[in-house]
Amino acid sequence: MIPLRRDEIVYLTGKKGTIGIIKVAERSPLFIDTDSEEFALFLEPDDLLVASGFGVGSVIRQALRCVLFNIREVGSPLIVLPRNHPGSKRLKFVLSAGSKVVVRCEITPGTHPEQDVICGVDEFSGIRINATPGGFELTPMIKDLKREAF
Repeated sequence: MIPLRRDEIVYLTGKKGTIGIIKVAERSPLFIDTDSEEFALFLEPDDLLVASGFGVGSVIRQALRCVLFNIREVGSPLIVLPRNHPGSKRLKFVLSAGSKVVVRCEITPGTHPEQDVICGVDEFSGIRINATPGGFELTPMIKDLKREAF
């Protein structure tokens, strides 16, 4: 298990992508808006918010921190684009939430209301991120983790 406190963010850093992980921290709904409906996903404090960025470096890490902050602290809804939306190919990051998230590289960024998958770069494909009390587990384990204050 990898420990994760409410006031921390952990980054998984690869050669072409970055993933940011934080705890939900408080029981709250996440509102998900699609082109035809809005629904609420009720999250527990130990659940995770996971953001996948298509790039590396300090700018991508800051973008991931910002989107995670906007969702958790501000209460912004998660926007899901319709399939084949032209803006999907310009997304720099996507977000998912829940007790488990699997990174998949063959899905279209921003078009999946299902929160158990997240689009990511090839090098992260198949990684499973599972929430645990006080932390999370990665399968397979990745050694290049960076922890910062959130």
